[in-house]
Amino acid sequence: MRVTQSMLSSNMMKNLTASLTRLDKLNTQVSMQKKINKPSDDPVVAMKGITYRRGLMEVEQYRRNFDEAYNWVENSDASLDKAGQALQRMRELLVQTSNDTYDAEQRQAAKAEIEQLKEHLGEIANTKFGDKYLFNGTNTINKPVDLQAGAYPANSDPVELELSKGVYIQVNISGKTVFSEEMFSKIDEIVNELSKDANSTSGAAVSSLLSDLDTHITTITNERATLGARFNRIELMDIRIGQQEVIASRILSENEDVDFERAVTDLTVQETVHKAALSVGARIIQPTLMDFLR
Repeated sequence: MRVTQSMLSSNMMKNLTASLTRLDKLNTQVSMQKKINKPSDDPVVAMKGITYRRGLMEVEQYRRNFDEAYNWVENSDASLDKAGQALQRMRELLVQTSNDTYDAEQRQAAKAEIEQLKEHLGEIANTKFGDKYLFNGTNTINKPVDLQAGAYPANSDPVELELSKGVYIQVNISGKTVFSEEMFSKIDEIVNELSKDANSTSGAAVSSLLSDLDTHITTITNERATLGARFNRIELMDIRIGQQEVIASRILSENEDVDFERAVTDLTVQETVHKAALSVGARIIQPTLMDFLR
């Protein structure tokens, strides 16, 4: 077969173009530190990347849900702690005023403090996290307690967050349970009893209200214990999701990211090859017609 100068030049240009394409691909990989720049570079890597990225996005969303869950639980627990302290203070005042040595003036002072504690409990019941009320079930946009209007928590539906695939955890406490109309009514009974004059009330009458108050204190204590158990479970799930996030990130990186040291080495080698091809190509296209006529 006769090899012509045009065949040599054509093959040289074709090979130089292929070499330059490989050089560009390697340069892009080093610059972006990714194996592919577009799906057509490697459809298999691209399809796997879509699946892995979707999984990572789900895990990241669960992590954001954990932040929300921690805020709900921690704020609810802090509020219940303050409510428990308020009821304990009421109990102390009841124990003190159940002593018949207390005169009307002292009972009036105790009554005034209990009224303030009742207002304080109303404020706690209306605790908000962001723009959400914590103790009104799923009706988080409306205030659960209005002492002036005689309105108390009516919605006891659980607020649940998905913290893992198909796993929903309740993060709220029923305001209908801990800040019930019955509790505020009992406080009103205490206030009414202490409002009576010394001849109309007795230490025994005041003391009889203790058992009902203790019931509400116990309710708050039990709800805090339940909340604590949920918090422990949330922490354990958070650790597991954190591990899943690390694994998902590693798998995605292994699928898409280049081996940087190898990519730099391949780029250096390809640069050398391309320069050599250019040098050889320059010699091939040097001859002219006069060179063949000599």
